[in-house]
Amino acid sequence: MFRTCPAPSTARRFSGWRLLLQVWLLPLFASALFSAAAQAQSSIVLVGSGSSVPAPLYTRWTQEFGKRDANIQIRYLPIGTSEGIKEISRGAGDFGAGEAPLTEKQRKDGSLTELPVVLIGIVLIYNLPDLHGELRLSGDVLADIFLGDVKTWNAPQIAKLNPDVTLPNLAIKVINRPAGKGSNYVFTDFLSKVNPKFRSEVGVNASPKWPVGEAAERSSDVADKVKNIPGSIGYVEYQYAVKANIPQAAVLNPAGRFVKASMETIAAACDAAEEPRWNNFSASLTNVPGAESYPIASFTWIYLRTTAPDAARAAALSGLLDWIYSDGQRSAALEGYSALPAQLLAEVRKKATVLQ
Repeated sequence: MFRTCPAPSTARRFSGWRLLLQVWLLPLFASALFSAAAQAQSSIVLVGSGSSVPAPLYTRWTQEFGKRDANIQIRYLPIGTSEGIKEISRGAGDFGAGEAPLTEKQRKDGSLTELPVVLIGIVLIYNLPDLHGELRLSGDVLADIFLGDVKTWNAPQIAKLNPDVTLPNLAIKVINRPAGKGSNYVFTDFLSKVNPKFRSEVGVNASPKWPVGEAAERSSDVADKVKNIPGSIGYVEYQYAVKANIPQAAVLNPAGRFVKASMETIAAACDAAEEPRWNNFSASLTNVPGAESYPIASFTWIYLRTTAPDAARAAALSGLLDWIYSDGQRSAALEGYSALPAQLLAEVRKKATVLQ
């Protein structure tokens, strides 16, 4: 693979974000390219950018991969899935990361490909201080909440799913994500599969036009807002809920069971989608069959250019991929992420080897 060879206010915010991105990412990339002149001839820093969903994983990988060889390091900047794709497409950095599959246009125009690295789950977190018991939600009810059609926690639609729980007469405060986020893509993919109204009015999109709610820039910001706002509900990757100790709802799956996210239930969704061939690298793991399948699961991908700036960087990136699909998988499991199932991992390694 690695051959050597808006509106005015929105526009101002976007312009400011792009400037911040240039301030952080481009110097990092420049440092990676020219570190040999400043340090040692063989020193390389591989720079990646993208989704905040797998940011804790890349933080761990940065630390552990860096122990192998002091002259080959990685740095990761969580700027959002869409921005990560844009940056790797225009040659800034060595890889991108996110939860939205590449389009054919992105693959062609940016000379890009993607490989799954681990499994993630998007969970619904909530703040109901006086709730005793587990909250259950369905895709239909979640669609109604995020469309603004269900406005209070004791609404009949929610009460029907929770007959053994006393729900408060409290306004629902929706926390969502702004444009370009991988968690948006996974969540809207699920809601579009289960609710026709949501599919027609919002659809599957990393940049949905949410009709209600307050935006939080990063996954950690969603967790902080939900933790501090009574009556709130939001969505984050499973790890953010676990580490922040925030309750997550059990979500109805196609088998008619209410399932909470865990390493096992997220892996079960991948098993149901990928077996028996294990080589589809399925673009969608949401709402798949299986009694134990968590219905809002996904791959998180690494986005790669099909050419590299030079032989040394190509070799370093190949080494990173080899590590991700060996020790990196074990490291992911220790961090609490669901590693790729063994059968699928074998197929991904084959593709990675062919592309190198």
